[in-house]
Amino acid sequence: MDLDAYSAAHRGEWERLAVLAGKRRLNGREADELIDLYQSASAHLAEIKSTIGETVQGDHISLALAKARVRFTGTPANPLRQLTLFFANQLPAALYRIRWLTLVIAVLFVGIATAYGAWFTLNPELLDLLGPEESRREYAETLFVDYYSESSMGGFASQVWTNNAWLTAQCVMFGITGVFPIYLLFSNAQGIGTSAAIMQEFDQLDTFFLYIAPHGQLELYSIFVAGAAGLLIFWSWVAPGARTRRQALAEDGRAFFTVVVGLVLSLLVSGLVEGFVVRQDWPWPLKIGIGTVVLVGFVLYQWLVGRRAAKAGETGDVEEFDAGAKAIVSA
Repeated sequence: MDLDAYSAAHRGEWERLAVLAGKRRLNGREADELIDLYQSASAHLAEIKSTIGETVQGDHISLALAKARVRFTGTPANPLRQLTLFFANQLPAALYRIRWLTLVIAVLFVGIATAYGAWFTLNPELLDLLGPEESRREYAETLFVDYYSESSMGGFASQVWTNNAWLTAQCVMFGITGVFPIYLLFSNAQGIGTSAAIMQEFDQLDTFFLYIAPHGQLELYSIFVAGAAGLLIFWSWVAPGARTRRQALAEDGRAFFTVVVGLVLSLLVSGLVEGFVVRQDWPWPLKIGIGTVVLVGFVLYQWLVGRRAAKAGETGDVEEFDAGAKAIVSA
């Protein structure tokens, strides 16, 4: 082996490995690059040692590899510090990236729901497709309201939380298909529109809006956010830009799966409102006001805290290493 020629050919990779291994904080792309460089440098070091033995170049590579290894296996930061960084930087930054698409989805969702409600209301014969008149009357006058009190408050809140959290998680997980988020959003809009038409048929439309307004504001907005995250994962695969598709999916996938954590918590709040607030004998303005407050809190977190995190350079990437490596969080 010509050690000088070999070193000249790979010196750039070794120097880049040393730079990344010495950085205090890595983004997702840099973390993936560090792993690739670590693997290639390990092969280079093994080849040098097997053909020549101990060399200065080999010592330099060994030092860089040792530093990189610390990034994979080093002692994690304080868990409380990790949580603080996650909720103050990573999660709001990921939510901020999808803020405009979330609003577009919200407008389209309301438009589709309104169109279906108006279509079925103006064409009463279509309502027969939803079931016999007796069943529709029972739904509008009895079942719709009874739904909110058929279980204990805690049990009902838990039920709606787990159901909605699972749906939003699927929306993000299967977002790469490009079809599932659209299907989920469309079917929900269609369902709300036809339900409103049935309630209007029996003069119960006011009841419909009164009961869904307290919890539905945050619940629906969370679904819009999940749809936006899923669709952008799909778009990162379709149009990765200067990145490879693998890089784009790895980086954006990590970022938007952090959104799932946030949505699980937001849906917990909406579930508590649905389970504990809606059934109370409180004035409706108070109950709807509670729903509005939690929605505004979430939107401010997404737009204001998210903008601050984005300006600080945060992308929402949780910076997970492949092959079981631990997340890197600077102290």
